[in-house]
Parts: sequence; structure tokens; C-alpha cells
Amino acid sequence: MSCQLLFLLLTVGACVSSTEGRRSYDQLPDRYKKGVDLAREHLLLYGSFPYHLLFVKSLNASAVETGFGGKYIYHNFDLKATTCSNDTVDPDPKRCPFRDDRTLINCAVCYKIFSGKVQKVPMPYVTCAHKPFVTQEQADKRFAQCTKMFERASAYIRTLLQQLFGANSTLAADHAGSQD
Repeated sequence: MSCQLLFLLLTVGACVSSTEGRRSYDQLPDRYKKGVDLAREHLLLYGSFPYHLLFVKSLNASAVETGFGGKYIYHNFDLKATTCSNDTVDPDPKRCPFRDDRTLINCAVCYKIFSGKVQKVPMPYVTCAHKPFVTQEQADKRFAQCTKMFERASAYIRTLLQQLFGANSTLAADHAGSQD
């Protein structure tokens, strides 16, 4: 009897845990959901993960206004494998609970959104690895890569504004200052 009770508790716990992961994703602002989706697509195309991955939690997230309705997004988060295969479309959390025999996948993504769409320029940066293998040095490199991407784009915007309005224009200086 106690084995059956333990099995029942573990099954219910797995379903609740998987449902919480789905609820966590659903509660993310759309701008961060886009990054989670980018990472899952990246892992599906280039990774060797045979299982469907669900969002678990955000570790760090920031959005920087670029002006003119654009935003640069940095999002560091964890994904976890479920019992369903990676080709499962919109898996039911009750049917696809989290696997407890797999480590978390830690992802960091940087991208620009404009009018709610991920822009191709600058090209989004997506990197994911099994969490136990992500060192502080790697985490710092990821963040530095995103910072460089944002700085390059800001410098490009600043140059365009200076070309449009003239190098000494106060309008160009005002807009360039709002990019930093």
C-alpha cells in the first residue's frame, strides 16, 4: 500500500511541477516569451535534445528602450526536459511532466524587438548549456556578448542620427543620449 501511495504522490507532484512550468511561461511578458521561444527553436535545430523543453524560471531579465518603439532584451532562464519528444506540438503538462533524471538547461538570449517582433538585425544571440556546466566565467562572457551587441547597435544609431541631423545638432545629441 505504501508503494502505491508513494507512486501516486510522485505522479501528482510531477504533474503539478510541469503545470507550474507552463504557468510560469504564460505569466512572462510577451517580450521575454519571444526569447524563450528563440532558445527552444535554437535547441530544436542545433541541439541534441530529444525531449520537449518547458520554461522553468527567469534568473535575470532586462529590457532597454532604444527609442522609436524598439527594445533590446536580455533574458537568462532555465528550461527543463519533459517526458514528451521534442516534436510534440503544444504538449499538455499533464501528459508531459518534467523529467527528474535530466539537468536543467540554462539559456541566455539577447535580441531586439520592434513592434512586438524579433528583429533579424542585429542577429539574436542565443546560447544554452546544461546548467551544471555553466561557469561564472561563461555567464560573464554571455553577458559581455549581449552588452557588445547593444553597444554596437547604439553606436550605429548614434552615427545615423548624426548623419541625418548633422554632427553638432542638438536633436542628434538628444537622441543619441537616449540610446545609452
